[in-house]
Amino acid sequence: MNAEAYAVAPEKAREASLLSTRRGVAILLLLSLVQFMDILDASILNIALPSIKDDLGFSQQGLQWVVNGYILTYGGFLLLGGRMADLLGRRLVLVSGLVLFAGASLTGGLAHSSSLLVGARFAQGMGAAMLSPAALSTLTSTFRSTRDRNTALGVWAAVSGIGGAAGVLFGGLLTEGPGWRWVLFVNIPFSAVALVGAFLLLERERMTARLASFDALGALLVTGGMLLLVYALVKAPDVGWGATRTIAELAVAGLTLAGFVVNELRVKNPLVPLSILRVKGIAVADATQLIAVAGFLPMFFFLTLYMQTVLHYSPIQTGLAYLPLTGGFIIAASICSQLFARIGTKPVILVGAVVAAGGLYWLSRIAADGSYLSDLLPGLLVSSIGLGGVFTGVTTAANAGVEAEQAGLAAGLLNTGQQLGAALGLAILSALATARTNSLLDGGHDTVAQAATHGYGRALLAGAFLVIAAGAVALLSRNTRETQTAPAVEEEPALDLAA
Repeated sequence: MNAEAYAVAPEKAREASLLSTRRGVAILLLLSLVQFMDILDASILNIALPSIKDDLGFSQQGLQWVVNGYILTYGGFLLLGGRMADLLGRRLVLVSGLVLFAGASLTGGLAHSSSLLVGARFAQGMGAAMLSPAALSTLTSTFRSTRDRNTALGVWAAVSGIGGAAGVLFGGLLTEGPGWRWVLFVNIPFSAVALVGAFLLLERERMTARLASFDALGALLVTGGMLLLVYALVKAPDVGWGATRTIAELAVAGLTLAGFVVNELRVKNPLVPLSILRVKGIAVADATQLIAVAGFLPMFFFLTLYMQTVLHYSPIQTGLAYLPLTGGFIIAASICSQLFARIGTKPVILVGAVVAAGGLYWLSRIAADGSYLSDLLPGLLVSSIGLGGVFTGVTTAANAGVEAEQAGLAAGLLNTGQQLGAALGLAILSALATARTNSLLDGGHDTVAQAATHGYGRALLAGAFLVIAAGAVALLSRNTRETQTAPAVEEEPALDLAA
């Protein structure tokens, strides 16, 4: 269905507003909670890593898999999770993901061996890969009117940005408070609330796939290819980009994904119908997301190292330093979601990218004897406001014109771009930072703190250029406006929640 064909009269959009009801608000809060948990767990354990290492006897090499294990399965299973939401029912996949996520969190919190904790993090990532696309596709299929959808997607984007900052804050508070295990236990009450809400608020959907016609080979190829691709990206900084192992892993991943594309073109009932890429603007929006995340998300990694190793902040101080980010995302998302009806998504993404790049440039000028008020706060505020606009616009553009039966797939594609961008950005920017730091140390003119700070600054500057590049890609996108959003309200909604 062509997005330009969508047209909802303002009177009908108001009449069909689900967000004007308490039920609609409750559904939006439920879905936002699910996304918050997903994003939170990508960063909440970072500050707890030293405590985990000492308590469970991790090696330095093994410790990285506490973080990378989650990223690997999250990124690897997203496309499969999104398509399963379309074929098996979004509530079923959402509930299954919540049970797996909560169970893995409990197992990890009780773990008394390094291998059990890493295994739990792998399982957590699989649960998150089911949750995120199921929640986003439920959101886009539930909120059908223009105003509702723009507002809901604005909240979704704001929560996504807040989750990254909140993860660092919660990680510091819980690690220095009740202990690192509560960094995992905190997911259990969140999951319980979301589980109850899913049964109370979301209707059960009919299964649209027959197991006999399920594309098992496609599922194996796309999941295997994505797992290997993400693995190669997260290991590349340690192994080396030019290493034979890295090149071989990337080549095999590329061949596997190429085989998946060939399979999808030939089978009668493909797991991922490639026709979705014909929806105008979706590929550009996903590419914009990937590049913007590659430039922005590593910021947390480098600034956390800067605050703790150079400025000697405690974990709690480091977490509190990110609080202004949450305010910036909330303000930007609330304003930008209302601008789409007037000027469309493209101008918002472009302006947001320029503003965000300016904030990252400010942060790239950090000094070894810097202060929070002059070196960090202005850049954090400016970048959060800009990125709030970018991610709100991209999320809206990537879901406009997608039919309800492919909403889960569209959500999976968008989130896959986010995870690939995070892994690729951190790998590339870490290499740049390390090279700059080592070069200065070899010259003998800088202290370790000064050399490390210059390395972090070089990486943040490269991140600013990546965000600008994301804005350049967005120039190719279509400008989603109010008359190009949800299908006509007379159509049968994917989730009948208005009773």
